[in-house]
Amino acid sequence: MQTAKKNSQPEIQNEVTPRDKFFARYQDDEDSLGFDLDKCKQSEVLFRFLYEKWFGVTMVGLENIPAEGRAVLFGNHSGVLPVDGMMLYDGMLNHHPSPRRIRFLVNEFIRKSPVLGTVIRGFGGVAADYKISTRLLETEELVCFYPEAEAGTGKLFKERYRLRQFHPGFVRAAIETNSPLVPVITIGGDEIYPLLANLKPVADLMGAPYWPVTPFYPLLPFPFNAIPLPVKLLICVGKPFKLDYAPENSEDYNLTSQIAQNIRENIQLKINDLLAIRKSPFSRWDLERVENYMRENAESVEEIR
Repeated sequence: MQTAKKNSQPEIQNEVTPRDKFFARYQDDEDSLGFDLDKCKQSEVLFRFLYEKWFGVTMVGLENIPAEGRAVLFGNHSGVLPVDGMMLYDGMLNHHPSPRRIRFLVNEFIRKSPVLGTVIRGFGGVAADYKISTRLLETEELVCFYPEAEAGTGKLFKERYRLRQFHPGFVRAAIETNSPLVPVITIGGDEIYPLLANLKPVADLMGAPYWPVTPFYPLLPFPFNAIPLPVKLLICVGKPFKLDYAPENSEDYNLTSQIAQNIRENIQLKINDLLAIRKSPFSRWDLERVENYMRENAESVEEIR
C-alpha cells in the first residue's frame, strides 16, 4: 500500500525572537517612572549595532539573570557614559530566553540630559533613589546598582580596572527585600572613552558629576567626539545568591558595608583574572577560556566573605 505523498516544500514558520517576546511583554505596560516602549524600539536598533558589530560583545552567563521575580544586579562600572549598562540591557533584550527590562539607577545629571537621558528614561532607567529601588524590587522587578556610582565612570585612564569603594546600598536593598544578588563583571568599558582628565570646575558649574577630557573630547566636533573606541567588550553574569539575614539587618551600616567591600574584593580578583585572559582590547575574546574560568570560579560571592 502506498502512503500519500507529503508536500515537499517545508512549512515556513515565523520564529519568535527574544526581542519579539520583550516588546510583547511590555506592549500594554503603563509605567509611572518613564519606561516607554516606542522609545525603546527606536534606540534599540543603534544599541544592537553597537553590541553586535562595534563592540562585538561576548556575553557569558546571561541565563543567570532570573526569568521571573525580583533580583539585585550589581557590578563594576566605567566608561564615562553608561555604555556598559546599555550593552547588558541589549544582551538581555536580544538573547535571554525570557527577556525583561532592567531598572538601572541613574545619576540625575545623565538621566535629565536632553538626548541620552531621554533614551535612558525610555528604557526604564530611574533616579538613584533607595526608596525607588526597593519599591521596584517589591514589585518583582530587576534593579541594577552600580556600587561605584560616578566614581566608577569618572575613573582616569591610568586608574582603569581599579575598583572604587562599593556603596552598600545594593546589599541593604537585597537584605531588606529578600532579593537574590546577581554579579555582573564587564571588561572593556574602561577603554572605550579613555578619560585623561576631569575638569572639576566645569563639572561644578554644569552640575555634573565630572567633566571628561578624552583623546577626542573636546578637541573634535560632535558627533566625532562622542564615538567610542571599538574595544571588544566582555560581560560575565555570575550565579545568583542570597544573603542569609533578616530584613531588619539591612539597617546595620557596619554589616552592609563590610559585605559590600568583601564582594568588591572578590569582583576585583575576577577582573584581574579575566584581564590576564584577554589578548588585547581590540581582539575577540576566547569564549571557551572565559567559560572555563567562570565555571571553575562559580562559587557564590557571599561564600568568600
